[in-house]
Amino acid sequence: MQSSHLAVTGYMGRRIHLGVTGSVAAYKALSLLRRFLATGASVSVALTEAACQFVTPLSFEALGADPVHATLFSPEAANFAHLAPAQTSHVLAVVPATADILAKLACGLADDLLSCQALAFEGPLVVAPAMNPRLWWAKATQANWQTLLDRGIVGVLPECGDMACGESGQGRLAAEDAIFAAVLKAITPQDMAGRRVLVSLGPTREYFDAARFWSNPSTGRMGACLALDAWLRGATVTVVSGPVSWWFPEDVTVLPVTTAAQMYDACLEGWPQCDIGVMAAAVADFSPTPLPGGGKFKKDAAPDGPPLVFAPTRDILAAMGASKKPGQYLVGFCAETDNLAANAQGKLVRKHCDLMIANPIGRSDAGFAAVSNEALALDATGRQETWGLLPKTEMARKIWDFTIRS
Repeated sequence: MQSSHLAVTGYMGRRIHLGVTGSVAAYKALSLLRRFLATGASVSVALTEAACQFVTPLSFEALGADPVHATLFSPEAANFAHLAPAQTSHVLAVVPATADILAKLACGLADDLLSCQALAFEGPLVVAPAMNPRLWWAKATQANWQTLLDRGIVGVLPECGDMACGESGQGRLAAEDAIFAAVLKAITPQDMAGRRVLVSLGPTREYFDAARFWSNPSTGRMGACLALDAWLRGATVTVVSGPVSWWFPEDVTVLPVTTAAQMYDACLEGWPQCDIGVMAAAVADFSPTPLPGGGKFKKDAAPDGPPLVFAPTRDILAAMGASKKPGQYLVGFCAETDNLAANAQGKLVRKHCDLMIANPIGRSDAGFAAVSNEALALDATGRQETWGLLPKTEMARKIWDFTIRS
């Protein structure tokens, strides 16, 4: 599963406090630290005494965490370090969380630095457990976990799989992407909370025999960035995905499709329940007639090439525009090699969109398969903005900013 849409930035001025406890998965917190810092956020760390048996404070310091504390009664921690996260941090994330720290959090114990910090912390608390399945499924652990969920912590459930001890079951630390996304959401302004968003992404494939199809180079990255950013900002997100593979949080609904006809049906079925539709998919405008009776074309039977006949596909964006209800907002995309503004304006009007995002194609640094993009944004009221070359993660944020200001 691809996850480059998680390479977001723009979190300068936000602080994450990372608590690490004594699990063999403690080393995975180092990779998370690097990803948090790459967003622009600052990160402080507290390790329990048991965590220091698996990783060292120096490892976190070397990667850029500041400050890093490991004991409650050290000279370095004497300056009210047990209260510092409550005063300076925007989220406290315990990764990995052992059965012991879950019990302390649930009961309000505060006998070490991290548990003191957590008890004093009033902001969002993200907890990602990791332990042997027997410990995870113990009645006491499950009761503690439910208590924490009832209090409003953000729980990132452990996964099933093979454990370090050789046993198998639920207890492995959740995937890094899931933990990373949960922490980022906790420090992202929820300015899209309550909005229901439909995003289409990726190419479609129009098969003309059992082995071959007509398609385009779309990777779905722009749509994936849009869907993830909407989720980070609190929206309820449904993704209609062409045949590409992007990771999304569990509460994002993903509807996989292959052909333009399937994407049409999925989008038109989901559109009435949504507030905003963003059609970022590169849908085939034409579909070849499949080989009668199935099978595949043979070169010796058709030395001059298969006799393909193309028919236009149903227009998803136009159908959504025509059925748009008051209060719904529709965003279209157009990819052009020339006359970008004129083509965008024409498509905006023809498809009854509220906003059109026009991208140049035919270049390696923008458009299909590129990690960056540039765009012209035109809306139905005449508002217009031009955005120079930006990572698609940042482009997604600009598109949503433009949309929610409308």
